[in-house]
Amino acid sequence: AACVLTYFHLRGAAQAPVLAEARLLALTARIRPHFLFNSLNGVLGILRSDPRRAEEALEELSDLFRALMRENRDLVPLADEIALCERYLALERLRLGPRLTVRWDCGPDVGPARVPPLLLQPLVENAVYHGIEPGAGPGRVSILIARRGPEVIIEIANPVLDAERHHAGNRMAVDNIRERLMLFYDLEAALDTEQTDDAYRVRIRLPFRSER
Repeated sequence: AACVLTYFHLRGAAQAPVLAEARLLALTARIRPHFLFNSLNGVLGILRSDPRRAEEALEELSDLFRALMRENRDLVPLADEIALCERYLALERLRLGPRLTVRWDCGPDVGPARVPPLLLQPLVENAVYHGIEPGAGPGRVSILIARRGPEVIIEIANPVLDAERHHAGNRMAVDNIRERLMLFYDLEAALDTEQTDDAYRVRIRLPFRSER
């Protein structure tokens, strides 16, 4: 009986990394931008008036989907995640125009930090989708990224236009990111949310790691 128990224990331990990797890939594959058709419509809208910008937008869309379609099983530089978000936001500005403003507050030493792939873009997309798109006037998405000692702090904030709809719509993306953080970092990372009358915030805390 002891031998059988030992066998199953060793077998489970051997399979655990494989199962965790499969779970990670499934979670990553679930994240796909919903703005594809909106972006294409935005490109069509400026194709005649500004063909050069339309060409740049198609290149941005291609770069974005190339990143989204990778296997995404390894940590990536935070600088790459920031660049990916900038491409995404440039596409959203095609259709939202001056209604979308973004405030970046990034520390000078956060770029080399290694983070899970597709960490920022889905949360920024949620901020735009729930905090900017439904409104008639302009709104701001604020993104703060800073290193504090051995940790990296990320905070994304957006206006709240419909509190009940906003909370329900964000739950899946937030739960997805939280589970991926657990798979990569176990208890070393955390994701918390806060909603007030006028703002919704996602805060991420994770260990600073680099290739050095």
